[in-house]
Amino acid sequence: MCCPECGSSKIYKAGFRYTRSNGQVQRYLCCECGFRFSEKTNKHSQTNSDRQICALKAKNLDTTTEKKTVAGDLEKQDIKGKLVWFIWEMQKQGYSKDTIKTYTGSLKMLMRKGADLNDPETVKETLARWNCSASYKYNLAAAYTLFLNMQGRKWTPPRCHITRKLPFIPTETEIDQLIACTGRKTSVFLQTLKETAMRCGEASILKWENVDLQRKTIILNETEKHSNPRIFTISDKLVNMLARLPRKNKYVFGTSSKTTRDSVFYKIRKTAARKLGNPRILKIGLHTFRHWKATMLYHETRDMVLVKEFLGHNSLEMTSRYIQIEKALFKNDAPNFIVKATKDTEEMQSLLEVGFEYVCQKDGLMFFRRRK
Repeated sequence: MCCPECGSSKIYKAGFRYTRSNGQVQRYLCCECGFRFSEKTNKHSQTNSDRQICALKAKNLDTTTEKKTVAGDLEKQDIKGKLVWFIWEMQKQGYSKDTIKTYTGSLKMLMRKGADLNDPETVKETLARWNCSASYKYNLAAAYTLFLNMQGRKWTPPRCHITRKLPFIPTETEIDQLIACTGRKTSVFLQTLKETAMRCGEASILKWENVDLQRKTIILNETEKHSNPRIFTISDKLVNMLARLPRKNKYVFGTSSKTTRDSVFYKIRKTAARKLGNPRILKIGLHTFRHWKATMLYHETRDMVLVKEFLGHNSLEMTSRYIQIEKALFKNDAPNFIVKATKDTEEMQSLLEVGFEYVCQKDGLMFFRRRK
């Protein structure tokens, strides 16, 4: 059976409706377009008066009536139908594909552990018995909270005390060794993460039209987590690596799925750690490149605002943890500066042109400094 609206075969059972002539009639919900319809009760007839199709596109209803029309009576609907309806509601509200996939996967995981999504108490019992991290429990509870809210229901989620951990920061040598162990496309992908601190999802959808090899720049407009758009200046090494990549479609790194990308990376990482005899490489994740770049950039500049803009953060609070990481990693490295003092206007201009920064003024002299 296929959806009569879009022709997709990805349909799920979504409860029943009852007619006078045929009694109980199965209802279906399309996972692709959210179209809801009933099965035919008369297989020999081209037209069927008992068949019912409910689509959001066809009616302009208020929120309460809309939920009943598109998703049916949620209380009578089976849980698989509710999950499909939940996916459709998230799509309508503008949630990203990754968020939808993560939240749906969390609900399915709760079901596999024995929770009944119709009963919040069983979800609490499942989370209490489950020996997993507090952050993972928090994410599971957040997914279930949204699931209930969309049905107009509420619950009191269990308390989860999340301990914020500082990320692992490898050495540049370890990062370069890992990149050297990868294939052509993966090595370019990792080198891009190293130089730009993009999130792996942002780099995965990077388009050729945003890469300027002549000017050595990459423009990032399609960001994640509501980050600000950025532009990066890349090295000659990355320019040459990008120039050797085949251009099969509009995306720089192809159209591979997140699952395939992660699977390839973890396999290569395991092989590299074994060959190099360095178990620390196993701790390097795709997001580690972003943490490493942010820490190194702050160490070089000591400019928190610059790091914030480079990462695309909306507030300094998200960037402040790199101060603590930098101080811990480089506590024995005293910053080396070249200091200049002058009161001549032309000399001040010359110092600023070669990268010196103004520090302070004392006894009629203006002091400037630059890292060695």
